[in-house]
Amino acid sequence: MRTMEEYRALVEKALQNALPQKNGFSDVLYDACAYSLYASGKRLRPCLVLAAAEYMGVPVSEAMPYALAIEMIHTFSLIHDDLPAMDNDVLRRGKPTNHVVYGEAMAILAGDGLLTYAFEYMLQGAAKYPEHAQAHLRAIYAIASAAGLSGMGAGQSADVDYEKHGAAGKNKEALLSYIHENKTAAMIRGALLAGIELGDPDDKTRAAFAAYGKNMGIAFQIADDILDATSTTEEMGKTVGKDEAEGKLTYVALYGLDEARVHLENLTRDAITAIEPVDRKHYFASLAQALLTRKN
Repeated sequence: MRTMEEYRALVEKALQNALPQKNGFSDVLYDACAYSLYASGKRLRPCLVLAAAEYMGVPVSEAMPYALAIEMIHTFSLIHDDLPAMDNDVLRRGKPTNHVVYGEAMAILAGDGLLTYAFEYMLQGAAKYPEHAQAHLRAIYAIASAAGLSGMGAGQSADVDYEKHGAAGKNKEALLSYIHENKTAAMIRGALLAGIELGDPDDKTRAAFAAYGKNMGIAFQIADDILDATSTTEEMGKTVGKDEAEGKLTYVALYGLDEARVHLENLTRDAITAIEPVDRKHYFASLAQALLTRKN
């Protein structure tokens, strides 16, 4: 297996040829998609797909369509999340947000296009391996379920609904857990499961990666909550301090900084414990520990 930086380099190279060619008529849509997709990011989710696949002995070339597709879906979510109707943000990955550059209508179309094209791209990849059809279908399902009404979409809707109506009789702790588990952790868990499903995992491996992804994903979002309260716009590449200013439900808002850090450490430990039975050479444990101390 490779380092995360090595996986990231492979993803960056492959992304450059992922989008369809311009046709002279909808070039602005291509430009809007490329603007956000090619903006420098952590590429965590696609790297997790590749790492999990290689863990199962699957070649990077077979797993790459799923890595790129999940980055397309993640980028779609960022474009729409930044829209005036959602977070109304003007900075993402150190650049003006998509709607600031291309307008709201084209940003919506770019997000829609990336989401839809991600599935086209995965199906194109799967068609090259008919002998592994069932494994590829399971990988597509892992990503689809992570992104949709039982995953990221559900978490985002709960987050937006809280901003408009508050907890509305719901338990705030349970609501916060639901938002983080679905809005953020679902896609991290989905990336890992998509990667291992390509290699036909046994139930023990599947359960270990699912629990690891869930705990690490929630920890990742808590770290974001903490960084929003303590970091700078320059370090993060996006506007900081918005969570508090807009009254968002976060671990920092609900528990305070010190207690949020305790939750972060506990969830990281839970992730490491979950993956330990199948974690050859402690690769995934080391990754969780590194994400615990990230700066952006």
